[in-house]
Amino acid sequence: MKTYRIAAIPGDGIGPEVIGAGLTVLQALEAREGSFRLDVRSFDWGSDYYRRTGAMMPPDGLDQIRDVDAIFFGAVGDPAIPDDVTLWGLRLAICQGFDQYANVRPTRVLSGLQSPLRDCGPGALDWVIVRENSEGEYAGQGGRSHRGHPEEVATEVAIFTRVGIERIMRYAFALAASRPRKRLTVVTKSNAQRYGLVLWDEVAAAVARDFPAVTWDKMLVDAMTVRMVLSPASLDTVVATNLHADILSDLAAALAGSIGIAPTANINPERRFPSMFEPIHGSAFAIVGKGIANPVGTFWTAVQMLDHLGEDAAAARLMTAIETVTASGILTPDLGGTATTASVTEAVCRAISGRND
Repeated sequence: MKTYRIAAIPGDGIGPEVIGAGLTVLQALEAREGSFRLDVRSFDWGSDYYRRTGAMMPPDGLDQIRDVDAIFFGAVGDPAIPDDVTLWGLRLAICQGFDQYANVRPTRVLSGLQSPLRDCGPGALDWVIVRENSEGEYAGQGGRSHRGHPEEVATEVAIFTRVGIERIMRYAFALAASRPRKRLTVVTKSNAQRYGLVLWDEVAAAVARDFPAVTWDKMLVDAMTVRMVLSPASLDTVVATNLHADILSDLAAALAGSIGIAPTANINPERRFPSMFEPIHGSAFAIVGKGIANPVGTFWTAVQMLDHLGEDAAAARLMTAIETVTASGILTPDLGGTATTASVTEAVCRAISGRND
């Protein structure tokens, strides 16, 4: 029996609630499949850890989780701590420290859910957004000078390298080639950002020549928002910069019904380091402790994690269980229902086991 070492980092806000639900579902799946075991170790890093120690994670944190097979991450962010402190102190420290340069965000309208778009039925919205996750606008380059004075200056430098662009383009083209429609849209803003994103466009065109089976096109990011709303069926796989994909993927989640259902995989494709899997909804402090956080995004994230581990059958079983539950109308309030985190979790566990009671 294969054993996988999983580092669970629940983090902040509703993170512990949804990661707890995710681990419950994974335990049910482990029992049902009988072919693998998850050796889960939890880490209490996050904003409470920061309040105790002055850091979001210990100095040797990356070394503590370097040898795991995957990281299962909840959320980061606390209204009492500056967002740049929490994000750079934990999530981005892991993503950049482990070179998780491919952020993969699938989106589709799950069975039983309704898109806010008119006439957006099954199959009309089925996308994967690939986000460059290591450089671009979130490279962390810049600074502030003359602090507190009227002439204070802040710079935020977007970093685009040929190697960084090429590797995310190759990942996105290969992913598009593996999907039935073999279609890729490259998002850019090279009309205004005439250096970094002109290079982005040039590298995309060069990489495209190595993937003749993929039909590709290019869209300015502002026009892309219009296309996502008015012509969702024209899109399939999308690749965009760190900032652009961050924004577009939240729009995509909303168009699919709720940000509460949206998953993410932060992938190191070469597997030199562990990859990290997280729902994209954030810490959502407004609903902490109310028992109504939507765990579907975490469950779908677990599907991505199982796929990454090579447990394809288990991933497919979990995805089927998720859609069995959404189709039955067991939905949390963000999707218009009255179910709780616990009741959705219980329903998915029943679906995994094959029980209908």
